[in-house]
This record gives sequence, structure tokens and C-alpha cells, in this order.
Amino acid sequence: RNMNKVTLVGNVGKEVNMRNFENGKLASFTMVTKETYTNKKNEEVTSNTWHNLVAFGKVADVCQRMISKGKLISVEGKINHRSYKNKEDKLVYVTEIQVYKVQEVKEEE
Repeated sequence: RNMNKVTLVGNVGKEVNMRNFENGKLASFTMVTKETYTNKKNEEVTSNTWHNLVAFGKVADVCQRMISKGKLISVEGKINHRSYKNKEDKLVYVTEIQVYKVQEVKEEE
């Protein structure tokens, strides 16, 4: 059973970056999700959260074909945490969504 599952709906932040590796393709892109709430002063406030997304293989191909900056999409996947050493030999921590399924969301009229 997969207990690490996430569904996000938001707008694509930038064009898909495709990279090829020995073991396959990688697509990476960002998306923003928005939450709106009313504060104590009865003002409507919108907060944006940015997410880093990656997809591999056939899912990467689908992302490349259908995703463009600004498009409203829905993704399903899992949250990954990883780290690497940068050029300055500092440990960098990354949180990203590994996408298994992506689809365009039609704007409601």
C-alpha cells in the first residue's frame, strides 16, 4: 500500500525542462497552488505555495506535450525528500513532488 500520495491542482510556473539520462528521461517544472481565506479583519487573503515537480519516462513525455506556463493542471504523485552537495560542498535539501499522473483542468465558467 502506498501511504505517500499527494494530489495538487494549480498553475504551471514555468515551461517543462527535459533532460535525458542513461536510464531515461526526466521532466522538471514548478506549479503554484493558491489558498484563499478570510482574516480577522474580514479581508479575503490569497496565499501562494510553490512546488517543484519531477516526472520520469512516459509521464515525462506526457508533461512535455501537454504542459505550458500558466496552464491549470492536476497532478497525482508522491512527496520526495533528497539532498546533494553543491559546488561549494554544502548540503542542499530538496523537497519535490514525483508526478505519476497529470491532466489539464478546465477552468470553470
